[in-house]
Amino acid sequence: MLAERLGLSTFEQNVLLLCAALELDTRVAGLCARAQDDPQKPFPTFALALALFEDPAWEALAPERPLRYWRLIEIHQPPGQALTASALRADERIVNYLKGLNYFDDRLAPFFSTLEAVTGAMTLGDSQGKQAAFILRCWHQAVSTGPLPVVQLVGPDALSKLLVAFHVTHLLNRRLCRLNAELLPAVPAELEMLARLWQRESRLLPLALYLDAEDLDALELERSETFSRFLARNGGAFFIGLREFNSRLGQAAQAVDVSKPDASEQQAAWEAALGDGAGDAPGRLVAQFNLNLPSIEILASQARTEAGEDRTLADAAWDACRSSERPRLDALAQRLEPKVTWDDLVLPPAESALLRQIAAQVTRRNQVYREWGFDRKMNRGFGISVLFAGESGTGKTMAAEVIAHELRLNLYRIDLSQVVNKYIGETEKNLRKLFDAAEDYGAILFFDEADALFGKRSEVKDSHDRYANIEINYLLQRMESYRGLAILATNLKSALDSAFLRRLRFIVNFHFPAVADRRRLWSRAFLQPDAGKGLPAPPLGQLDYHRLAALNLTGGHIHNVALNAAFLAAQAGTAITMPLVLEAARAEIRKQDRPINELEFKWTEPAVPVVSARTKSEAPAPA
Repeated sequence: MLAERLGLSTFEQNVLLLCAALELDTRVAGLCARAQDDPQKPFPTFALALALFEDPAWEALAPERPLRYWRLIEIHQPPGQALTASALRADERIVNYLKGLNYFDDRLAPFFSTLEAVTGAMTLGDSQGKQAAFILRCWHQAVSTGPLPVVQLVGPDALSKLLVAFHVTHLLNRRLCRLNAELLPAVPAELEMLARLWQRESRLLPLALYLDAEDLDALELERSETFSRFLARNGGAFFIGLREFNSRLGQAAQAVDVSKPDASEQQAAWEAALGDGAGDAPGRLVAQFNLNLPSIEILASQARTEAGEDRTLADAAWDACRSSERPRLDALAQRLEPKVTWDDLVLPPAESALLRQIAAQVTRRNQVYREWGFDRKMNRGFGISVLFAGESGTGKTMAAEVIAHELRLNLYRIDLSQVVNKYIGETEKNLRKLFDAAEDYGAILFFDEADALFGKRSEVKDSHDRYANIEINYLLQRMESYRGLAILATNLKSALDSAFLRRLRFIVNFHFPAVADRRRLWSRAFLQPDAGKGLPAPPLGQLDYHRLAALNLTGGHIHNVALNAAFLAAQAGTAITMPLVLEAARAEIRKQDRPINELEFKWTEPAVPVVSARTKSEAPAPA
């Protein structure tokens, strides 16, 4: 079997058996020393093999012949010693194969991982099953004509591509191994050794290779000599996982687009996984979360475990989907915990109606797109992009939190320090990961100070301008294809590129609050939402909200004043009184470098009318 799979001649078989005999019988070492008439040579050599066996072939010593090419034997050749006189030893993996112990080479274990235990019990959707059948037909047709073509599995979802590759290899009775392209050795000698050992292993075991190149873009792949050299050394059942098809990776490459199951397949999977009692939960989950079948099965199992008397199965499934996104997004964005509701938001009726309309469109998009058929005429624009424009403190962040609280979705504020990178192409790569994770798991992206990322494109004067414009162009395309809710907040609406404004579905302007709105903000600034549930509330003195509303402050500044006044009261050991609030307001206005009229901050306690006990007849006559 070994000779047939690796192309060994009779003489090469005898050389290998001579080396293996040394591992199987301790007497062979002495026989080798006697045969070579040298007690210092208790080991096989090429010279001994040429003398012992019939039909010796000198070409067996060549580097391209199987003994040396496949690393079947190890040659210990000290400097200055002839090759024919050097000690030979059979490779441990080959000796065990001859014994009947056919296991995966442990030298490859740090690079390759088998996927049997991960995806063995998972099923394919109908669309993915058709893709697997197409790959099988292509390989069956290529068997008689030449080597199998390299299959490029193209798409954003890595797990779906792995699932398709696993099922193809399972039907071919092969084991699928995964290799991350970033683990390929950069040193040519080490790469050559890894490629040859893998080639040998794929002949000794029924294996297939999935080369994961998800994190490498097209330019990196084309420029990578390591990647191309490894491809040139491999054949057989070979998959490459890519985000986009690359025509320069092998002349016989076959591209197969692999996507997640469509909405109807996902809904059927949710219904089967959740079982009875789910109600309309599968439809609502499909409308908000775009998941593959393995993820649905895992999350449904988690929901069934967590559901109980005080928590419905639908709520448990929704919360499980929300929490599953956090490991991917927390590294690139800051999660905000929504704690405010519609009652805490003070805006004019027109702006409040726009915010409620945004929340309603997120909730009803499955009905409009799928059930009413609007998605049949659309290739992009399934998401909702919103601009919140207004000066600082007018409620833009609070409005985003209110929408997230209403929709029960995670809200992530983009951290520019985690996204923007000075190296070319890294910013786009980070943004791609961010959008992909948020799109799959229904998170709301909140771009605070959006003009820093979505600014106007400039005239190209040098390479820095060119690459800065490339980043903006990528954002334009990704925002249009994004299927979730993205909120942009800016104090400088005029600084945004006009192309972004065209792609926005809603623009909500947050104006400076009027006197009536400021009065409402002041009246709620010290009101705790849980004060009526037995929880402590701040001690309040007599506050004049009409007087406070006359101060030109936004909602954010009013919140700062209320918080600082509470600390002043705690330090003084008193209730929150009007003088303390005015003192905190004076400091807030001074912080803004605005002129201060001290008369506005003077406070005189109102006179309390004293009710006299004397009658009218006893009252003195008026002067």
